[in-house]
Amino acid sequence: MTDLLFREDAYLRDAPARVVAHTDEGGIVLDASIFYPTGGGQPGDSGRLDWSGGGLAIATAVKGEGGTVVLVPAEPLPLPRVGTQVMQVLDWERRHRHMRVHTALHLLSVVIPLPVTGGQIGAGSGRLDFAMPQPPEDREALEEALNALVDRDLVVSSDWIEAEVLEAHPELIKTMSVSPPRGEGKVRLVRIGQGGDQVDLQPCGGTHVARTGEIGRIRLGKIENKGKQNRRVNISLD
Repeated sequence: MTDLLFREDAYLRDAPARVVAHTDEGGIVLDASIFYPTGGGQPGDSGRLDWSGGGLAIATAVKGEGGTVVLVPAEPLPLPRVGTQVMQVLDWERRHRHMRVHTALHLLSVVIPLPVTGGQIGAGSGRLDFAMPQPPEDREALEEALNALVDRDLVVSSDWIEAEVLEAHPELIKTMSVSPPRGEGKVRLVRIGQGGDQVDLQPCGGTHVARTGEIGRIRLGKIENKGKQNRRVNISLD
């Protein structure tokens, strides 16, 4: 398995690692990764690898077999050999925008407390699909509620719980289309707010900002009809 460094510290911009394998498709597997692999609606990270005598741009990261993260080169250039020590460097600006949007979408699921049927995170915008027969009546009130949560500058943190605990509390699962992130019998929860200020707690394997104030202003975009019982709510960040 790849050691998922981004789970422990989403703010790591660079980190050393060792090449442990190449895939048949020309991907690179490291023993530890700061690159988030595509999943849960969040795109894979981009950046580069540098090593003694070489370097390579990374277009994205995807999930591989056996809990590994596979880095996909941007060009068909020679790969670092297995065993090579490399330095991973993130495209930090892009990753940070993903973090801001991802946390903003969690807040969207707070102000619209309905089951989530899908979602997508972009670099500066995103959307959630809700099981929502009718569109919201007051868009301005929704946008104000979102930004009020941002302005409270709530702490964002994560915890791991036993899978059995989640099974006993299915109400924590808001997203109907994505399985909760599991690892060795445990599930990762992302919490927004602490104690009496807690506003959200749900399973999530993605990367988030440390406080809601870091998101910046959220603008509510188009609300689209995606079926009789489904509405797509778009947001963007300043």
